Amino acid sequence: MLDPDDLREVDEEIVVYLAEGRVTPAYARARLAADDVGDYSRGYVQQRLARLEEHSHVQNLYETGLYELVDDPREET
Repeated sequence: MLDPDDLREVDEEIVVYLAEGRVTPAYARARLAADDVGDYSRGYVQQRLARLEEHSHVQNLYETGLYELVDDPREET
């Protein structure tokens, strides 16, 4: 599990989007750009989601690229 201190700004924003509902890398990338967080590549956003999945914070539903939040890493445990 990741601690809040382990998160990059982009990770925190992605988790905000996930807290609102499910996301795809393309959707998260578009939101990051629209919210002036940064102009990240789709591949980079995918890597960030994969890292969150690796640490059991998100789940890739049926390996489709649609992610949902399982455990919010912004919260201290």
